[in-house]
Amino acid sequence: MDKTYDLVIIGGGVGGLVTASVAGQLGLDVVLIEREPALGGDCLHYGCIPSKALIRSATVAHTVRHAGHFGIHATHADADLGAVMDRVKAVIARIQQHDDPERFRGYGINVLFGEAAFIDSHTIKVKGKRVSGRRFVIATGSRPATPPIPGLASIPYLTNETIFSERRLPERLAVVGGGPIGTELAQAFARLGSAVTLIEAGPRLLPRDDPGLTIPLQEHLQREGVEVRVNTVVASARADGDAATLALDNGKGVEARTFERVLIAAGRQANTEAINPQAANLALKRDGTLRVDRRLRTSQRHIYAVGDCAGPYPFTHMAEYQASIVISNAVFRLPRKTDDSAVPWVTYTDPALAQVGMTVTAADEAGLRYDLASFPLADIDRAIAEGDTTGELRLLIHKGRIIGASLLAPHAGEIIHELALAIAERVPLRRLASMIHAYPTLAQIGKRAAAGYYAPRLFSPRTRGLVKWINRLLP
Repeated sequence: MDKTYDLVIIGGGVGGLVTASVAGQLGLDVVLIEREPALGGDCLHYGCIPSKALIRSATVAHTVRHAGHFGIHATHADADLGAVMDRVKAVIARIQQHDDPERFRGYGINVLFGEAAFIDSHTIKVKGKRVSGRRFVIATGSRPATPPIPGLASIPYLTNETIFSERRLPERLAVVGGGPIGTELAQAFARLGSAVTLIEAGPRLLPRDDPGLTIPLQEHLQREGVEVRVNTVVASARADGDAATLALDNGKGVEARTFERVLIAAGRQANTEAINPQAANLALKRDGTLRVDRRLRTSQRHIYAVGDCAGPYPFTHMAEYQASIVISNAVFRLPRKTDDSAVPWVTYTDPALAQVGMTVTAADEAGLRYDLASFPLADIDRAIAEGDTTGELRLLIHKGRIIGASLLAPHAGEIIHELALAIAERVPLRRLASMIHAYPTLAQIGKRAAAGYYAPRLFSPRTRGLVKWINRLLP
């Protein structure tokens, strides 16, 4: 192609779509290139959306089975995985309408499908055609990482890219990896009726989260019937008819276990190889992500990167946020840097586990002095009314302000944003303690934790003496 675009965007996930939409509507010559036959990226087709639709069906099944706790007589909930997956696909299709290529072409964007690879720092090739640009945005996302398990290739293992095509509920399911994806899907399939074994090589599930809350979550999953095996590695795998046998090594011995299906959820790998980064002299980190500065510029300053391929957080909402940084720098040419001090993330188990700001581990490693304020969900009236009391809020307080918050609670992902705003805007903790919260709500847990932090000083002997003195002195 002889034309040189103002902006060439590689990748049609959230990061690429947001950038393209804004740049196109502002009148720039934009080309958007996606290697898959549809826009939307991993989140829409294999990640956030299908998993949450599946979790919703699993929650319904779990609620029906336990309806007796609420005085309701319900029939047994038999899960039809085929019907569940049909609903998952219907949810994807509905949201896919927002990512119709014709919508973006209506903004004046040239949408191309095919694998893009750099020829040089200003040119890529797509299906044999050359595309040149003044500036580029790489938003190629990530894919499931494959752990080096001997014999793994011999079994038809599942990943988040294939599990939503399953039509029959496995009687025995092994989930390898205790991160967010593995933990969410383990609980979901257990609630649908599978016997699930969740295998994690480390000492606990969800290692990036607060151990004070991941351990209670692990115990909750075990009470629901998930077999959790921590400090356990899969030493090998082999086919066993239509099933698979895994050798599980916990450091004390090796146990052979047979499962109908095996789900690999052992992390993510950045999609950077196919774009031929060497041809554009793009620097990579050891984990395969592109090296970027805080303006999200790569080692070539006219080439930007957003989302999973840039890191450091593999979240859809981070890709959207990073797209706004790139729009400021590459479209408006206004320098703007990323700020990762108040990034929320959520593991959508039930109860959900949400985190924003620093964890206890991160604060300890940074050598910060902090106070810990906590409040149990079991003392929140709405949680008692709902019958869901497993959980707790833990606040890290430094110089009168919140620097980190960890919450284990139903709908924790909906509640955490108040705390994210408090961290981002450096709101004093006393403001949270005095803020009016509607009653009865789960969100009251933030106010209760903040008020509880001040209670020892409020009711101290010194304050009690002062109050007595004032009341005796004044009429």
